[in-house]
Amino acid sequence: MTTAAGSAPGRAEALIELVGVGKTYRSGPLEVDALRGVDLRIDEGEYVAIMGPSGSGKSTLMHVLGCLDVASTGSYRLAGADVGQMDEEELAAVRNRRIGFVFQQFNLLSSMPAWRNVELPLSYAGVARAERRDRALAALARVGLAARAEHRPGELSGGQQQRVAIARALVTEPALLLADEPTGNLDSAATTDVLALLAELNALGRTVVLITHEEDVAAAASRVVRILDGEIHSDTGAGVAA
Repeated sequence: MTTAAGSAPGRAEALIELVGVGKTYRSGPLEVDALRGVDLRIDEGEYVAIMGPSGSGKSTLMHVLGCLDVASTGSYRLAGADVGQMDEEELAAVRNRRIGFVFQQFNLLSSMPAWRNVELPLSYAGVARAERRDRALAALARVGLAARAEHRPGELSGGQQQRVAIARALVTEPALLLADEPTGNLDSAATTDVLALLAELNALGRTVVLITHEEDVAAAASRVVRILDGEIHSDTGAGVAA
């Protein structure tokens, strides 16, 4: 079954709006429906966890939300813009400027110090070198790693590396922070640390969407959307009929 959040007077603006979104993968004569008619609205400033077991469709949904893949059917609007009408160049610009990604694998370049890793999205966006460094250092300070700016990933703990990855996701001031299993490679102490940071960023107004299969990690969010067999099975969001 699919669910969608309804509108309410005085409600925040929608950042994410999916209507009837389906995703079908084809390999020769074989077709697999990874998503089936998903309706989902996430407002600006929300902290939402998307949960589901392996094969449920949550990774496909994350790829659609992150503009890493496009829906086969239905529509996806991000901050009012119709993603389905964008070409590859426009999608790349959205991924670089509007969405900050945090992955289970930190994806840091081992040869570069923390601040150089953080500035990379700004480099791709053509930002001047001096401004890139200033913004990278400010992002590291925001996640509590100002004193580690010159340290390479191998000189940092797992939790610190994930903080660098979060700083990199934030450096472009994106509308959406999309975290895919961000605590999957962390111990319990580092997991608590990273979840506290995500909650702090959300409290400051950042929209956070967290993809996870862990109940205790999902509990850190203020809203939990559960996906099963490519459909939204339940949604704790206000105004949603589960």
